[in-house]
Amino acid sequence: MGILNVLAAAVAAYIFGAIWYMTLAKPWMSASGVEVGEDGRPANSTDKVPYIVSIVCLVIVAGMMRHVFNLSDIDTVGKGLVSGLGIGLFLATPWIATNYTFAGRSKQLILIDGGYATIGCTVIGTVLTLF
Repeated sequence: MGILNVLAAAVAAYIFGAIWYMTLAKPWMSASGVEVGEDGRPANSTDKVPYIVSIVCLVIVAGMMRHVFNLSDIDTVGKGLVSGLGIGLFLATPWIATNYTFAGRSKQLILIDGGYATIGCTVIGTVLTLF
């Protein structure tokens, strides 16, 4: 598992995120309270910074998951999938839930963003162990 695996895993999670949030755009915008433009899209949808930050963060997450997988001998697709699911469901999502609960955010937002974290980590874990 090298740098190409990390980059492939990050790109796969990014693509999954694009599909996830396009599918859940309206409920996410409502739950997050993001400002919406006249076109019905987020007001900052043309700002490149969130997209750049997202891919950089996904590379960081995939890189750390690769490191943990190497130390833990997680080297099959099945182990990668289950480990990614565990990281998303039992590490990332509870952290999101804690932050959002203290911030008074809705349960729907926790489910949408936590769902992305859970499935995104599952995608990363699976791709990291594909080759």
